[in-house]
Amino acid sequence: MSKTIEKKIWSEYFEKVASGEKTFELRLADWDCQPGDILILNEVDSTTKLPTGRSLKRRVGYVGKTKDFDFWTKEEIDKYGYQIISLLDENKQIV
Repeated sequence: MSKTIEKKIWSEYFEKVASGEKTFELRLADWDCQPGDILILNEVDSTTKLPTGRSLKRRVGYVGKTKDFDFWTKEEIDKYGYQIISLLDENKQIV
């Protein structure tokens, strides 16, 4: 059974999600999130730290948790870090 989860998001990221440019979220995994859940992103002004009143609703797709990833050594991760890559349809235009 899916659930609805509300989270805050800074304005600059809110705009990128709203435009379709940003199709992922990188979050600390201190809360449960499963495919099919509804994520409500409430915009917060990064300067004033106050809610703007705008929100977006998105359905959660794939959820990967980094503690589950053991593809690289600690030394490789310390040297290079991670990058999150959004995968779009090859015909989709980047805004």
